Amino acid sequence: MTREYPPEVYGGAGVHVTELVAQLRTLCDVDVHCMGAPRDNAFVHRPDPALDGANPALTTLSADLVMAAAAAGATVVHSHTWYTGMAGHLAKLLHGIPHVLTAHSLEPRRPWKAEQLGGGYRVSSWVEHTAMHAADAVIAVSSGMRDDIMVTYPGLDPSRIHVVRNGIDTATWYPVDPAAAINQPGSVLAELGVDLARPIVVFVGRITRQKGLAHLVAAAHRFSPEVQLILCAGEPDTPEIAEQITGAVTELAAARPGVHWIREFLPIPKLREVLSAATVFVCPSIYEPLGIVNLEAMACGTAVVASRVGGIPEVVAEGVTGTLVAYESSEAAAFEAGLADAVNTLVADPARATAYGNAGRARCIDEFSWAHIAEMTLQIYEKVCS
Repeated sequence: MTREYPPEVYGGAGVHVTELVAQLRTLCDVDVHCMGAPRDNAFVHRPDPALDGANPALTTLSADLVMAAAAAGATVVHSHTWYTGMAGHLAKLLHGIPHVLTAHSLEPRRPWKAEQLGGGYRVSSWVEHTAMHAADAVIAVSSGMRDDIMVTYPGLDPSRIHVVRNGIDTATWYPVDPAAAINQPGSVLAELGVDLARPIVVFVGRITRQKGLAHLVAAAHRFSPEVQLILCAGEPDTPEIAEQITGAVTELAAARPGVHWIREFLPIPKLREVLSAATVFVCPSIYEPLGIVNLEAMACGTAVVASRVGGIPEVVAEGVTGTLVAYESSEAAAFEAGLADAVNTLVADPARATAYGNAGRARCIDEFSWAHIAEMTLQIYEKVCS
């Protein structure tokens, strides 16, 4: 059960479900129940039209009711994020089947969502709390996430919480030659007018406070003059944050050349081209249970500068595949200075950046296989069904 499923994938949870389902289908029978537009490879559930214009939390719950009813006949139900947590919980009660819940983030750790959902944030928090406590097994996508779950929901039995990290498909995400790619029809680098002779810094993510884009834009004022910045950033949470980022990027572009902002969702081949061309990929998230986007950059052979939060240190090996920068909410200026210093250090040392990128791809291949993740997930299914 998932909100996101191809072709509608907006973030890490959608990528996780996509890759996990593909691998699980080699091991067991899997039906996907999702939300959104009709598609051939999944059961799609939509909110009650009578709720058009209602708070998004209510429309989500409406779709959850239909999703729960449709789960009849399943052996086990597996929900992802709060969007389908109630569907999984109700399916457990209605059909008498085990419920496995994967926590990709925690609502109490994202208070800024109140800006997006209003009172719906209290609803989403209640859904998560209810489903989490009743689930037969909870999967955390990193050890850091497991720690967060234990602190946020101390009443949970630790034996029901399992760590199964996110993964990466290194046959899909791999380095391409930017010099060759830029001469191909449809090259995003050519469209932007990127100069491959100058260092390139890249960000990929949604425009939400969680992803720390405002901190990166502030830090970019201190980047070395030769650095070009490519922001692949869209899907703003609110009009207010969209306006804030637009103003900040406009100010940055007026202060230095080489600032490029891609607001639409890029298909994988184009994103692979951008990541492969990057000297440094930056992940300035202020909250990140794991961060699949770091794995995507690493798989493309790119050095990473990331915040030392959540599960990121389990992905980005300090001094091996990248540089980690300490984040404290009360010290934003220090964090932004740290990001700038880390980027400038790697830009000034191309050999180190290349070594980090090579080590990052090797780490993805060795430690983050989706096939292994699917096997671990199936073992949890078998355990809750025994």
